[in-house]
Amino acid sequence: MAVNENGVAVDSKKEAEAEAGTPKYGLGVRHMQTFLLFFALTVAYAQRVNLSVAVVAMTDSKGSNLNFPEYNWPEKTKSLLLSSFFWGYVLTQVPSGQLARKFGGKITLLTGLGLCSVLNIFTPLFARWGGWQLVCALRVMEGLCQGVVFPSVHTLISAWVPPSERPVLGTCAYTGNQFGTIVMLATSGLLASSSAGWPSIFYISGGVGCIWAIVFFFWGASSPAQYKRISVEERKMIEMAQASEAVSEQPKEKLHTPWLSFLTSPAFLALIIAHSANNWGFWTLLTEIPSYMKNVLGKDIKSNALLSALPYFAMFVMSFIFSGIAMQLNKRNCISTVTSRKLFNSIGLWVPMLALIGLAYVDRAQSNLAVILLTVTVGFNGACYVGFQINHLDLSPNFAGILMGITNCVGNIMSIIAPLLVGFIVNNEEDVEQWRVVFFIAAAIYLVGNGLFIIFGKANVQPWNDPPAKHRRSSTLHVESQH
Repeated sequence: MAVNENGVAVDSKKEAEAEAGTPKYGLGVRHMQTFLLFFALTVAYAQRVNLSVAVVAMTDSKGSNLNFPEYNWPEKTKSLLLSSFFWGYVLTQVPSGQLARKFGGKITLLTGLGLCSVLNIFTPLFARWGGWQLVCALRVMEGLCQGVVFPSVHTLISAWVPPSERPVLGTCAYTGNQFGTIVMLATSGLLASSSAGWPSIFYISGGVGCIWAIVFFFWGASSPAQYKRISVEERKMIEMAQASEAVSEQPKEKLHTPWLSFLTSPAFLALIIAHSANNWGFWTLLTEIPSYMKNVLGKDIKSNALLSALPYFAMFVMSFIFSGIAMQLNKRNCISTVTSRKLFNSIGLWVPMLALIGLAYVDRAQSNLAVILLTVTVGFNGACYVGFQINHLDLSPNFAGILMGITNCVGNIMSIIAPLLVGFIVNNEEDVEQWRVVFFIAAAIYLVGNGLFIIFGKANVQPWNDPPAKHRRSSTLHVESQH
């Protein structure tokens, strides 16, 4: 037996065999699991945002297939529908981390996303049977199902991905968020104007989710130990890498959860505020861009859908760019971890803040400028992936999943309020001045949220992270792109 650099006893022979048996750049089962998680998040976000474009065709059949029902839903009702998903979503955030730890990330992710996919298929039928009220109830149930997604994915990544590979594989998994948004926003307009009409938006997104669930049932696993077809070498390599961490993200012993310490920690409270500020702006734009494109910029549903997807394509690309820059800065020790978090969080929130202020003064005659500013707003928000989004692991590797559940719960309360507020402010969807108020509010929240994160945010392991007599890891290594 030997002792590694963190003071943990390891079998040097087994470690050497594991390292020798897995090529440094070879593909293995862990890469397949990452690929499955990428598509899980693609499906999750496609189902989450499909109503944002579909509701345009459902309430105004001009530019789409006229052979399908049209509903006379005012802006307040549409805003209610767009926010209803998050009513259920916030309820399952905090307990989902514990459930994933107890039953395994595969079971919770498969159950939640599989059920949500089936419910998506029933959306057109529910709209015909019960109008907006039944659709609203359906979206709440979908939110309840999807509340398990992020805690489950976080648990699976920590179980499958060695620390040194998290920058690449973690980013690959989580960019499914943007990919799902891009695909759904880009294709929804085409689907709504096709012979299958707007119901096909829900049939296809739900159907693809069911296909993913079948594939994940047979090829997904909660950990390397539960996957029979993994090679001995790769399994040893992953397990030795996990054992080499002085503080495990999934400690073997049961740790007492220090809830009071969480809620009295200035650094964690600042993280909650930063996450909430980000969600306010992100979901204000994600749910309202299609309506803004149609009513203010005068775009038809086909060009509307493609242009609505453009900002999220920019975010998809920029997230990799910012991640690469952050990794290089960290590798060369150019700046400290806390400076890196605050720098990229400032880029991710304050650059969009300035773009939103500019967007507030754009009218219909300047539609191209509006599209550019929207793209800048959403694209630069990708810097937050190496800002607040991985700060949970800095503060507490042991309780990072629970911390994510708490901040995601509070943050998504903002996702409920933001679309509802738009519905109250925007009575005339073509009134630029009313939309200006919406953009000013989002900009102000970005300003305050990141300001508090800069003042109170930290990136060192907090005292309440470790149980007694447990060796502490000084900082979170190799997680620059996990979120």
